[in-house]
Amino acid sequence: MDRRTFIAHLIGSGAAALVGCDGDPLLHCPAPFPDGELIDRVPFTGGDPIEFHTPQREGWDGRLYTDLRQITPDRPLTPNPEFYIRTRFPDLLDLDAMTPWTLAIEGLVAAPGDIALDALAPLVRPMGAHLLECSGNGRRGHFGLMSAAEWAGIPMVEVLDRVEALPGATRVEIGGFDRHSQPSAGGHSTPGASWIFTRAQLEAQGAFLATHMNGDPLPLDHGFPVRLVVPGWYGCTCIKWVDTIRLLDDGAPATTQMREFARRTHQDGAPALARDYAPADMQQAAMPVRVERWRVDGRARMRVHGILWGGERPTDRLAIRFRPGDPFEPVELCPPMIQNHTWTLWSHTWDPPAPGDYVIRCAIDDRMISTRRLDVGYYDRFVRVSG
Repeated sequence: MDRRTFIAHLIGSGAAALVGCDGDPLLHCPAPFPDGELIDRVPFTGGDPIEFHTPQREGWDGRLYTDLRQITPDRPLTPNPEFYIRTRFPDLLDLDAMTPWTLAIEGLVAAPGDIALDALAPLVRPMGAHLLECSGNGRRGHFGLMSAAEWAGIPMVEVLDRVEALPGATRVEIGGFDRHSQPSAGGHSTPGASWIFTRAQLEAQGAFLATHMNGDPLPLDHGFPVRLVVPGWYGCTCIKWVDTIRLLDDGAPATTQMREFARRTHQDGAPALARDYAPADMQQAAMPVRVERWRVDGRARMRVHGILWGGERPTDRLAIRFRPGDPFEPVELCPPMIQNHTWTLWSHTWDPPAPGDYVIRCAIDDRMISTRRLDVGYYDRFVRVSG
């Protein structure tokens, strides 16, 4: 989906549109160096050698890394073949044998049984553009376990409205098929894919069962025929190949997936009970994704491009620095951040005072906004500037 189509959809659906500094929804922001010449890109240092947009390994260890350098105003979303993968299609999942696909309704319900996915098809609707980020996204993978797409699916609350809950049913476990023939190498992944929510959490986040991604049915590696998307929460909560909805009480134990990702979702230890887990929310974050070197009036200048995402409300208080101990300087966002569903693109002119190694760190100059990962330098990027 190109920029204009994306913006037109946002406006047509009533969602917050991306706008430029002058209020024009076509992102008319001034060019930083209108008479300059792009020389090259300065690579980030650190991280493993990676072939982006190529599926690697299988099963629990299957990965695909998105090249965030390719995010531009004209390319705001991630095409399906480039959307990150953390766990590939289970080789033990026989789709033919499971057709028609059903969702098992279990636990504290008046009538346990199955709901056919086909029966929910009339409820499928556009759900807007949303970003997913793996809670284990990190520097070794060039932060490539993060992508944004346009989704269609079924609001989770409308599915729950079809289920008669028994007294005491305060929580909802959503589980997916997660059986593979080969164990995870080194035990890096624990079998079992499910997460426990309250109905209020699912409703507040606008969680939905996704059936389509960027206008097409979900690809196999992205959960075909149905996956959960919890906007604003880490990808480990966005269960793929959803096949079970189970209603539970407040004494429900945490699932293996919740315990596996407790540290990465910033829990206080690994609580034994699901009720003791804090929301696995993505707090406000930002980082550079591309550093360009330009020739302007006969001298070299730098332009840093980045993304701003996460959090509960838009902010214009992004700041940046290039060496530890240096003061942060404000970044002027154009277009401004007006939505938290995907990412906001930003750029900043930088004139390094001398050749050398630099550490680019972003911050939010607003104490009312939580930024736990930014605070510890989680999204720092390293560059070496030559003479």
